[in-house]
Amino acid sequence: MNKYIKVRNKSGSISFLFEKRVLFVTSVLILSTLLLVIMGLSIGSTMINPVTVLEHIIGQREDYTFIIETLRFPRIVLALLVGGALGVSGLIMQGIIRNPLGSPDIIGVTGGASLSAVIFITFYAGTYSIEWLPFIAITGAFVTALLIYVLSYNKGITVMRLVLIGIGISAALSALITMMLVIGNEYSTAQAYLWLTGSVYGATWDDVFAMLPWVLIFIPLTLFFSKTADAFELGDSIAIGLGVKLQLKRLILLIISVTLAGSAVAYAGGIGFVGLIAPHISRKLIGRSFGGLVFVSAIVGGLIVFLADVIARTAFLPLDLPAGIFVSGIGAPFFIYLLYKDHH
Repeated sequence: MNKYIKVRNKSGSISFLFEKRVLFVTSVLILSTLLLVIMGLSIGSTMINPVTVLEHIIGQREDYTFIIETLRFPRIVLALLVGGALGVSGLIMQGIIRNPLGSPDIIGVTGGASLSAVIFITFYAGTYSIEWLPFIAITGAFVTALLIYVLSYNKGITVMRLVLIGIGISAALSALITMMLVIGNEYSTAQAYLWLTGSVYGATWDDVFAMLPWVLIFIPLTLFFSKTADAFELGDSIAIGLGVKLQLKRLILLIISVTLAGSAVAYAGGIGFVGLIAPHISRKLIGRSFGGLVFVSAIVGGLIVFLADVIARTAFLPLDLPAGIFVSGIGAPFFIYLLYKDHH
């Protein structure tokens, strides 16, 4: 039985192969996401019947316009976008370094974005508009990635050197973040600490529209490097033998990964482990083909952050906790499991 669906234009100049299993899993995940979004819009401090939510979406009711359209919908959409960006960023990172433990937060990229954001909140939030925070966080992620790349470069980049230097930079950044929290004043420290835990609390449509271009541009762009990423899995020498421009393609993929991670951190704070977990779940669902994993990792990552946020804002009412707490609650044991599995 043919496992693929072939799509080709009349001239034959453009053709694609879609794996049926990937299409099926992606369709199920999209349908599940839509149903869960309706449930997410329904539950909270004010419970709304899901049918009423559905009627509101199709324009037949306007009873809960403020709650649905202002308080919950932008928060849900931003959670899906942030999780999607982190999921694909982690997938790329694991492909580049050929290590299942790779993710933006573990090798220091998220730490760079967090440190720059904490410095801004601690020392400059009263001087400059908070709207500069996303730009500052993304810049911090890029500077950190550049530092890791430069320190790792010695007639090219090797996977092991990149990982070890990344972990070292990550540890140093954690220490600097702690120092910033200690020397900052009480108010700014509380703000910075809350931001570090990772949350989409107070998300607005402006945040959604600001985050959207990063996701719409860089996730599809990742697909153009699917064959390269699949070649990376075979090892550097085989990839070079297949004609892959190893250093150039690795740098481009690293930039895409850093951009996605930096934009996610900029709009939702330091939500960790999504980039680690989402690609692993996706591989269990569809296998190791990079092209299929891009969309599935994006959806799975989005679902992780979305579900964590729903639990965070409903499980301990009237408290509204950061989603990052619940993601870390799952991610930390999963990371230990991966370490144990890798050791054996």
